[in-house]
Amino acid sequence: MVSNARLAPAAQIELLEAALPSQNHFSAALSGRGLSAPRRSTLRVLQLNLGRLCNMRCSHCHVDAGPHQAHTQMDAAVVEQCLEAIVRLQPAVLDLTGGAPELHPRFRDLVRTARAQGCHVIDRCNLTVLLLPALADLALFLAEQEVEIVASLPQPEATGTDAQRGEGTWEASIAALRRLNELGYGQGNPRQQLTLMSNPCGTSLQQLDPCEEKAWKQRLERDAGVHFDRLIGLNNMPIARFLEQLQRDGHVNCYLGLLQRAFNPAALDGLMCRDTVSVAPDGRLHDCDFNQMLELPLGAAAAVQGSRPLTGRIADLAQHDLFDAPIHWGNHCYGCTAGQGSSCSGATTAT
Repeated sequence: MVSNARLAPAAQIELLEAALPSQNHFSAALSGRGLSAPRRSTLRVLQLNLGRLCNMRCSHCHVDAGPHQAHTQMDAAVVEQCLEAIVRLQPAVLDLTGGAPELHPRFRDLVRTARAQGCHVIDRCNLTVLLLPALADLALFLAEQEVEIVASLPQPEATGTDAQRGEGTWEASIAALRRLNELGYGQGNPRQQLTLMSNPCGTSLQQLDPCEEKAWKQRLERDAGVHFDRLIGLNNMPIARFLEQLQRDGHVNCYLGLLQRAFNPAALDGLMCRDTVSVAPDGRLHDCDFNQMLELPLGAAAAVQGSRPLTGRIADLAQHDLFDAPIHWGNHCYGCTAGQGSSCSGATTAT
């Protein structure tokens, strides 16, 4: 059962800061190792959060998505600004996320515009949305537009998946995967790439390797008759619902301590915040999706460090605004730099 209560972003940050002694804070982990805080490179990925509306309500969701979040959808004016930005900024990748981004009425307009500009498009899909009667033609649309699907599937079996995402999710996810396979996804065609994203149960760290991917492929083919191209993994981020769960269980300090002890400096170079801009439904900019949920805006770090100011909205963003700009770090960043590393593209270090 998922609680309807939600800690405000400021309260989440306070909880994360208090979970570790100051000498173990993320900034101290960098300075204590003689590391300069990584800065931004040029923009490669434009990630749009189209709102938190979702047909599911998963226990580990870091954006507090669910059917109750219809009011959070990106409005028409911001969508138009994003469409203009795709043309203006020419990102290599357009990354559409939510919630269930496919539930936004302008989802297809964004896909078509990006594909017309030669962008690679990623749809972060919960799979079950493909089975909604109102979206019966969605899978075919994604295939025709050659959209990469990054699909959430926590575990390669029903028990672990349903425990995190709700009873019946496994069966629905497999049905959606079969539909995608019929359309050519998961068959090794780079134009119709199907990526599965796993996350561990509870407070374990993600530990995927090529052998694990092979085992997933064999198991899903044997048990469900479905195929996929690539497996990536995320650590459970200590924000929003998962942080609230940790707080209820009295495990906040333990989990932050686990992440802090597993800090891997090699993970820094592959983090999404280096080359991605995360656009909130209101058009405001953030270094990453996690900073967006904590309401840490792009440019906040620049203001603190006395660097040149950064624009705060997608309507005003230019490529030259980003290069070598500082990134806003916090203790939640241990979630992305523990163990193999964990970012929107999966592990950030080789296994």
